[in-house]
Amino acid sequence: MALVGSILKRGIHYSNIFANRRKATLQQQQKKTLAKLLAKARYTEFGEKYNFDELLSSILFGEKGAFYELYKRSVPVYDYNKIFNEWWHKSIEGEKDVCWPGQIKYYALSSGTSEASTKHIPVTKAMSRAMQKTSIRQILSLGNYKDLPDDLYEKGFLMLGGSTNLNDQDKHFEGDLSGIQAKQIPYWFRPYYKPGEKIAAQKDWALKLEEITKQAHEWDIGFIVGVPAWIQLLMEKIIDHYKVKTIHDIWPNLRVFGHGGVSFEPYRKGFEKLLARPLIYINTYLASEGFIAYQTRPNAQGMELVCDNGLFFEFIPFTQENFDSEGTMQANPETLMIDQVEEGKEYALLLSTCAGAWRYLIGDTVKFIDKTKGEIVITGRTKHYLSLCGEHLSVDNMNKAIDLVSDEMGLTVKEFTVSGVEHGTMFAHQWYIGVEEKDVDTEVLKKKLDAKLSELNDDYAVERRHALQEIFVTVLPNQVFYDWMKSKGKMGGQHKFPRVFKNFLIDDWKSFLKSQGYLAE
Repeated sequence: MALVGSILKRGIHYSNIFANRRKATLQQQQKKTLAKLLAKARYTEFGEKYNFDELLSSILFGEKGAFYELYKRSVPVYDYNKIFNEWWHKSIEGEKDVCWPGQIKYYALSSGTSEASTKHIPVTKAMSRAMQKTSIRQILSLGNYKDLPDDLYEKGFLMLGGSTNLNDQDKHFEGDLSGIQAKQIPYWFRPYYKPGEKIAAQKDWALKLEEITKQAHEWDIGFIVGVPAWIQLLMEKIIDHYKVKTIHDIWPNLRVFGHGGVSFEPYRKGFEKLLARPLIYINTYLASEGFIAYQTRPNAQGMELVCDNGLFFEFIPFTQENFDSEGTMQANPETLMIDQVEEGKEYALLLSTCAGAWRYLIGDTVKFIDKTKGEIVITGRTKHYLSLCGEHLSVDNMNKAIDLVSDEMGLTVKEFTVSGVEHGTMFAHQWYIGVEEKDVDTEVLKKKLDAKLSELNDDYAVERRHALQEIFVTVLPNQVFYDWMKSKGKMGGQHKFPRVFKNFLIDDWKSFLKSQGYLAE
């Protein structure tokens, strides 16, 4: 038993017990968090325009609950385009004290899979500290996993992310959030961090995977962190390079996989074929806008919101009163604080953060499964719902249906996407499903998928008898999806294939498939 690992594990265990002793309710934590944000930003241009001093006084001296009503009346809601055009463009141009004190040095580039342009999300020093603090809390939560050996805590952490060689834009640096984070890794963690500074700086994704593969046998990896699709591709590459059966032949001490970005379920079957024994899977909700939530204990169905570390949450009921059929937020949506939400209902997430986002629509939809613990699951994206005629099909519905059908048919499905199309005077859904196997019976797949979606979603079942008159399924090799992403320059740790294609992306996708010979001209 490694002495250092034993000491570290014991420290994690007792630290975790202390951390779990909440001294305040989630609502109280959120109230305090908002007060800190307002106090810090009250002398910024944004804070002065929206009278943060008055809002702060309402929190400190006003009647219970009055502060939130005043906050809603005083500060408008923002989506990315609105806050960028009105405020953030000033910071990018070098202005100080716009939405957060000081000059912002780093901007995370969001992949923008559902939109034409790349988003620039500010990453302040305060946000970097908040993300590191939450990351440490997540490590401390490993004390709840009793079967981990003591010496695991001395093993390497492989973090597969974007390049740390950031783009220098004169007045700021920009790149993937994972690259910005890796560039700022604390000194004490560097001996455990893989792939190391040199490989982490590599911008060419293919070369990065090649260099990791060549050095993989020299590392003793206990933890891997990353988006499931890219981690799986890396493990397949390593297994093939060394002519072994599983990744455990190279990394025998691999025990934990921290994943995020997308649902893991579509990847699970293919992923586990690469293992000699099961891993512990820890779900993480880390976005460019902040470290929002993480799984805190074994077998938890949801992730616990981080309510006391630089993020103030609001929740918009995801209904037709608040969003149109394209997922665009209405001008004055209903918003709720964490103590006002209900379990089982879907909400779009608004954030106010220590990076200068204020009442900002992050674009994700969530559902509370345990309100007391503040545990949520991600159900999809506001723009990734498919509702041509009232079917209200969520990404969560899609993931579950694909998972169930692939189990029944013995298929390995890693990627899929769906678009809405006109069908005569009515509508249809066009599915593109990636599989590893050959000779798939497309008609059987189509019928099973349709049936599962009808079971999971009552609105879908109703519309399949009326306006949604047909579904079409095109089966493709999984590699085609990654080839399309490569053609778009979206290879890398933070890029995910969009589950719903809308607008211009549909034609772009079809043109690519035609050029590759998968669709007729």
